[in-house]
Amino acid sequence: MFLLAADTSGKDGSIALAKCGPGDVYEIIEVVPLAGGTFSAQLVPQIAELLLKHQLGKQDIDGFAVASGPGSFTGLRVGLAAVKALAEVLRKPIAEVSLLEAIASTSGLRGTVMAALDAGRNELYVGEYDVQECATALNQSLLTREEFLASVRGYIVTPDASLADAARNAGLPVKEIPRPRSDTIAQLGWKKILAGDTVSPEVLDANYIRRSDAEIFSKGSS
Repeated sequence: MFLLAADTSGKDGSIALAKCGPGDVYEIIEVVPLAGGTFSAQLVPQIAELLLKHQLGKQDIDGFAVASGPGSFTGLRVGLAAVKALAEVLRKPIAEVSLLEAIASTSGLRGTVMAALDAGRNELYVGEYDVQECATALNQSLLTREEFLASVRGYIVTPDASLADAARNAGLPVKEIPRPRSDTIAQLGWKKILAGDTVSPEVLDANYIRRSDAEIFSKGSS
């Protein structure tokens, strides 16, 4: 079966096509980068081009995996909307994967792992996970950098070099890894599909962790 994965959560994104087999057997066929700021114009044409290149049609896709956040409000909406539409038409399963889960799962660590992503404004998206065979979410929150460094439990894992440096300077255990791409989303998504951990297009939604500026300003002016 073929799995299509998308990640439009960050400044740049990507889509991945994977061939999956029995058990956890899978092979990444290709990863296509998407330039930031143009996801809405690129995503659907790039999916069509990727499938055509490998002599596949939309009907050949057997499942979808998508990064559900946290991240860019606009970027996440674009990726989720495309996956929702395709999955609804094709009636195929969707696996939603948190970026924080992807960071914790690919760290190579076991036990309590604190996955952290830069959220801007001196804030961090933080997910605490118990990582064994898979990553089980314990909690997620939005913290200032100072709050996070003062409350760390377990090992920090982050793709943010400045945060990794700050943790080291504070004497905290930290592992810096590359930011997960759509191929990682595909890998974790396939495991979720095998486990029956899927969502319908109607239920699929972004995991923003914090409110958008529009929501904040609207509430403040009401």
